[in-house]
Amino acid sequence: MTTYRTRLFTRPGCHLCEDAEQILLRYGIVPEPVNIDEDPELTKKYGCCIPVVEIDGKVRFRGKINEMLLRRLLAAVEA
Repeated sequence: MTTYRTRLFTRPGCHLCEDAEQILLRYGIVPEPVNIDEDPELTKKYGCCIPVVEIDGKVRFRGKINEMLLRRLLAAVEA
């Protein structure tokens, strides 16, 4: 099984962020949570786009995670 460095950019009280974390966990991906409110640059960059999912240094999802695309991404990496 491949290990991914996954960061989930979030903020407290973000329900979509909680949903995104649950989806990632369901696929065996344990994200590193990053609170954008603790970094002014991240707040400026992602303020209205959270959750943002970064996998191996690349932003893969903004807002809601598309599970079909996530499955395709994981299948491509495993191949």
